[in-house]
Amino acid sequence: MMRSLYSAVSGLKTHQTRMDVIGNNIANVNTEAFKSSRVTFTEIMYQTTSSASGGNAATGVGGINAKQIGLGVSTGATTISITTAGAAETTGNPFDLKLTDSESTNFFIVSDGTNTFFTRSGSYYVDGNGFLCMTSTGYTLMGWQVDPQTGEIKKDTVTPLQVMSAANQTSAPEATTLGAVSGILDKNDANVTSDDGYAMTLNFYDDLGYSYTAKFAVRPLSTGNESNDKGKYTVELASLMDSNGKDYLEAYNATAQAAGGTTLTYDQMVRQYVRDAEGNILATLRDENGDPIPDADGNPTQVVVEQNAVGNWVRRDNGEALDPDLVPLIDDANGLSCILEFNTDNGEFVSVGGNDSIVLNFEQLLSDAVNEGSNFKDIEVDFSACLNLNNGGTSTMGALKGIDGDGAGKKLGALTGLSVDTSGKIFGSYDNGNTVVLCQIAVAQFSNASGLEKVGDNCYQTTLNSGDFDGIGVEIIADGSSISTGELEMSNVDLSAQFTDMIITQRGFQANSRVITTSDTLLEELINLKR
Repeated sequence: MMRSLYSAVSGLKTHQTRMDVIGNNIANVNTEAFKSSRVTFTEIMYQTTSSASGGNAATGVGGINAKQIGLGVSTGATTISITTAGAAETTGNPFDLKLTDSESTNFFIVSDGTNTFFTRSGSYYVDGNGFLCMTSTGYTLMGWQVDPQTGEIKKDTVTPLQVMSAANQTSAPEATTLGAVSGILDKNDANVTSDDGYAMTLNFYDDLGYSYTAKFAVRPLSTGNESNDKGKYTVELASLMDSNGKDYLEAYNATAQAAGGTTLTYDQMVRQYVRDAEGNILATLRDENGDPIPDADGNPTQVVVEQNAVGNWVRRDNGEALDPDLVPLIDDANGLSCILEFNTDNGEFVSVGGNDSIVLNFEQLLSDAVNEGSNFKDIEVDFSACLNLNNGGTSTMGALKGIDGDGAGKKLGALTGLSVDTSGKIFGSYDNGNTVVLCQIAVAQFSNASGLEKVGDNCYQTTLNSGDFDGIGVEIIADGSSISTGELEMSNVDLSAQFTDMIITQRGFQANSRVITTSDTLLEELINLKR
């Protein structure tokens, strides 16, 4: 009877433990990313009153099993259902992040400044110092930074993600390098036939993000040979104004005159590429004295050149970089008129200066000459989309910077927004149109995620049985997992299962209490024998 009392007491204790766990699960039914737990019972040791004996074949006596009396129950384990994801709750907040697992269970990596923790909670905000932090604890979210040399994510030791750092507030400007002319040039337009010609402007940026306006004047070609001039026009760069109305061409010429030099001519301002029959840009190889290097036949050696990814000119055949000081890449169009020619039969574009485009020779002539801190770049302007048609005496031909979004240049950009993609990369959007990757959220994976230890505040820490964190983490998309924005993971507590377990636990507790009262009744009868 004494054994039954102690067994029943152990039953009460373990069922109370189970009830404690159920109560905690139900209390956290609405806790973000909470993982429910369950209790597993195990038997306590047994008292053996008679050991087992083997059978005797000679006497025909069979074996006897051992006689054992159990001494109760204990809590065998408390298991966290950590690999079961909760449902998604839509919030619309861009920094509410939900981990969607594929093959492994993923965890955000956060830090209190001293210790590293792991969490499924995805509610973050940007604090006063620009760091992404947990809304509940203020722990900083960890991840990878951008390599300043390459602009790519450097998957190194995780560090706090400062998305609103001073460096991220602005995006570098870019110089305009391409432009395109399109629309209709009507020969009957009064502006075309006027002394000033038809005015066409091109707005562009220099390397520092300052804006300028190049003004062109388009006039009918007049050489005295009417049949030859038909369908042909001259294109002249008339002015180059900054945003304050200063004409850089006038400034250049004034500087040149003061120094006793020559003023700029149109042919110096517009450079035209020398091309082969296929349209490839050619360069004449020259020696240190500037003289053409002859080929095997004694002719100047010409090679096809192109610009690489960073804008430097290289030979196409071997990728060799060319020094523009020693090897001129482009022959100037000195002594030639830049003529815009159209097909007189259908009004379609034929050529401008013998090519599809002209190059505004700004980098060589203006950046150093004006010397006011402006960094001009050459701009190649494509004329191939313009037409020479009857449009009721109105011309619509105009110039725009960039071609299909390339080479348009950009002003200095101010940060206007942040976004997170499915791989955890955080992008900054700027008012100059740039979208730049700022950093990337790294995640942690463990060989035994259930072995992590809860430390409160929706956080976990590693144990000897969970596996270690290497300090670097992994990219979440490596195994097909992803990060969703504007969503949070809800608790994975199943109320129906918890209520069912609560009924079972209650009955188990009640049954164990009946064992105690029954044992007490038996003891009472034993005491009454004395009477």
